[in-house]
Amino acid sequence: MSNLVLGIKPAAVLAAEQEGLFNRIFGLDAQLIADAVILALAVGFLFFLLSALLFNPARELMKKRQEKIKTEMETAAKDMADAKQMKAEYDARLAAADKDVDAILSEGRKKALARENEIIAEAKEEAALVLERAEREIELEKSKVKDEVKQEMIGVARAMAGRFVTASMDDETQAKLIDEALNEMGEGTWQS
Repeated sequence: MSNLVLGIKPAAVLAAEQEGLFNRIFGLDAQLIADAVILALAVGFLFFLLSALLFNPARELMKKRQEKIKTEMETAAKDMADAKQMKAEYDARLAAADKDVDAILSEGRKKALARENEIIAEAKEEAALVLERAEREIELEKSKVKDEVKQEMIGVARAMAGRFVTASMDDETQAKLIDEALNEMGEGTWQS
């Protein structure tokens, strides 16, 4: 730039001025247009060549990739729907199982209460039988004791009669024999 300011022009600018290139806009001439057309044809040819070799396979790859992603998304959506359905079925089965457990427990409680009542009734019956047997045994024992007391009284009466007959008894001897008989039999026998 400093050369232009000083008024010194480079040789290329001087040559261009001599040919008259600066007189036209952009310096358009036939050679430039031919070069531009050849360049456009070369770029077009390269575009179609690259399109055939690179872009189309890349487009096909992208299309396949998009289809694969779309298929995977549909599969994932279907799997999600299946999973939701399975979860709903699982929840329903779980609720039914809870109801079954409650029913089984309720039935078990009823059976346990029924069995408890049966056991209590059986125990009451057994207790009644035991009491009845005990009362019979007590009655038998009482009758045995009464029989034994009677036998003892008869024995004592015989002994007294035998003593009474063998000895001449006076009132004092007779009272003495009765006291002895009572002492032998015991006071509890006469009181009961």
